[in-house]
Amino acid sequence: MARPRTITDERILNAVAAVIDRRGPEFTVADVATEAGVSVGAVAKRFGSKSGLLQALTKAGTEEVAHRMRAAGNVRDALLTWFDRLNDPVVATNNLAQLGVDLIDPDLRALLVRHYAVLEEELEVLCAAEELPPTAARVLAALVYGISMDWSVRPRGDLLDRMAEDVDLVLKGMR
Repeated sequence: MARPRTITDERILNAVAAVIDRRGPEFTVADVATEAGVSVGAVAKRFGSKSGLLQALTKAGTEEVAHRMRAAGNVRDALLTWFDRLNDPVVATNNLAQLGVDLIDPDLRALLVRHYAVLEEELEVLCAAEELPPTAARVLAALVYGISMDWSVRPRGDLLDRMAEDVDLVLKGMR
């Protein structure tokens, strides 16, 4: 009889996110293993490489944010789920640095294309339900991407407060 699996993919992927939050793209598979409390071999066996970890994290992140958007139930709250875990300037900067590295890798870039498409599709459904203009999802997505980028470079105040204020202003104009 096989032993029950105690090391879950979720545990390892949570460790990847935590290590990126602290170290950005300079993280190693060994850093992830330490964070997860497992051996480097266990991580390598599951994910193969740092790129494999990043691919799995991106796929899981896409599904998680899409689920959270659906659960939010409205455009405003759904948009605020996109970057809520990046509400710390160091975490935001490290994740932005990782994004820059991800864009260079064709496999990771393709997953990011899918990630953004899935989020925009979810947003389109919510916008249609609120009878917003056909281009609302695209405009609102660009707004929160821009806010998160600007705030990552020049953090002033709370990211989510800034995002909520700007989203509210744009939604008011669309309605």
